[in-house]
Amino acid sequence: MATVNLRSFKQITRHNKTRLRRFLTKLEKNLPRGLDTFKLAADKEVWKETNCLDCANCCKTMSPTYTKKDIARIAAFLGMNEKSFKEKWLYKDRAGDWLNKQQPCQFLDLKTNMCTIYKARPADCAGFPHHTKKKMTEYMHVYKQNIEFCPATYRLTEKLAKMMSNHL
Repeated sequence: MATVNLRSFKQITRHNKTRLRRFLTKLEKNLPRGLDTFKLAADKEVWKETNCLDCANCCKTMSPTYTKKDIARIAAFLGMNEKSFKEKWLYKDRAGDWLNKQQPCQFLDLKTNMCTIYKARPADCAGFPHHTKKKMTEYMHVYKQNIEFCPATYRLTEKLAKMMSNHL
């Protein structure tokens, strides 16, 4: 497993994200047979070469969306009431979603890349990068977004592009 160099990852994605997003759009418009089977095979390969603790770029550059259940669970985990938790750590965006006030995430230990509230973390974090969703086409917008934030999603998309080159 190779360690992720975030600086070089940003450069690579800057040069390739448009190409990979176009590929994903092409998949959406011309859905190949067995796409989810190909995705699962590629995903297994990706996780053999990816360790999230080497990276934590999602925690450094993105914010999860906190649900009401997340807020209640995390506030209790931290020994706070929900109002105090929201006031201290979150803000409500224009869409009405609760997000982190700061980046990197306030709950990320930057020395270890570990989450300090891992056992109570938001559902959005627990599911990230959302590769295991049943139908890839329903989450294509998420894949397109995460290419530049998540090396696993980037690698998955690259592998899919190679696997699907004969099927499109």
